[in-house]
Amino acid sequence: MSRFRMYPTPQQEQQMLLHCAHARYVWNLAVEQQSFWRPGRRSAPGFAEQCRQLTEARAVFDWLRAGSVNIQQQALRDFAQAMANYFAGTHRRPTWRKAGRHEGFRVVGKDYRVRKVSRKVGEVWVPKAGWVRFRLSRPLPPEAKSYRITRDRAGRWHVAFAVAPHPIPAPGTGEIVGVDRGVAVSVALSTGELLTAPGLRETEKARLRRLQRKLARAKRGSNRRARVKLAIARLRARESDRRKDWVEKTSTDLARRFDMIVVEDLKISNMIRSAKGTLDAPGRNVRQKSGLNRSILAAGWGQLVTRLEHKAPGRVVKVNPAYTSQRCSACGIVDREARESQARYRCRSCGYAANADVNAARNIRDTAAGHAVAAREGLRVAGPMHREPQPVLLSV
Repeated sequence: MSRFRMYPTPQQEQQMLLHCAHARYVWNLAVEQQSFWRPGRRSAPGFAEQCRQLTEARAVFDWLRAGSVNIQQQALRDFAQAMANYFAGTHRRPTWRKAGRHEGFRVVGKDYRVRKVSRKVGEVWVPKAGWVRFRLSRPLPPEAKSYRITRDRAGRWHVAFAVAPHPIPAPGTGEIVGVDRGVAVSVALSTGELLTAPGLRETEKARLRRLQRKLARAKRGSNRRARVKLAIARLRARESDRRKDWVEKTSTDLARRFDMIVVEDLKISNMIRSAKGTLDAPGRNVRQKSGLNRSILAAGWGQLVTRLEHKAPGRVVKVNPAYTSQRCSACGIVDREARESQARYRCRSCGYAANADVNAARNIRDTAAGHAVAAREGLRVAGPMHREPQPVLLSV
């Protein structure tokens, strides 16, 4: 999906916010109708019936009729597709959309119009708002048939064209790389490379803490609270943009350099589950678990694997993560005491010493390397697969 930054005028922004409100209202009505369904009852209204009901509602309510019928119908079509994905088991059940958090709408059909104004400026047609400018930071995708316009919490508008991403061809070198994802080091490769996702600088973190304290003191519903929330959202957006940029560059680099990319099959949603517990059975170390959850999300574990699967389809292998951090990649001995610290691993059997994350990445690679070689002759691992035990000098 190709996304571009939009720059609407104040009048266009008001009309686009109205489209967002209409699309969100129609979506929430569809969610409410679906919530009434129970086993044994008639099925909830489908897309065609909901469109008929929307026509009746537009005839009664002037504020709904003031919006675009195509945008409102597209919100219903998006909900129908979301329910189909839920029943197929590929996505979660559609939930309520909230103002200020879920701001967006899709433009398709006869309203789909795009034109290039200059080398760096383009325009898209928004019903009842006219031509809205956006920055051409990359070439326009010619095969796109629809675009979605969104507004994030920092107040920025974007237009995203729905196109299938083009896969990156394999280099043909036959190399396999293991990828270990962590918190202190975001990604460790079996080649020995250590990559860390960028975040906020120390000065930005200090400002974020000040703003959060100021938000706690602000009165709900006040203009001061709204200004502080916007300032926090802009800092969060800056952090998110840096992480996404790092994920895109890292995934592209891995897809271009290696024929097979091996990662752990981590259940991230289970790993970041809250530890608060209940009133009857409260959790333990809740504050520490919350910090760990934030660190996992900041490292971009899920985003990286998702983008790798998009750019290198069929070349991403997921393996069981059991004992990858405790096994020696040189002799294969599993020893939980061999990891001396977060960053240091030393085997007490053969004396092999290495960075703990790199050792885990090599175990991840070796788990799939044997199957890969058997299935596809010519594949080779990135780096020596078997290493001689290295002597370790022990201090007396």
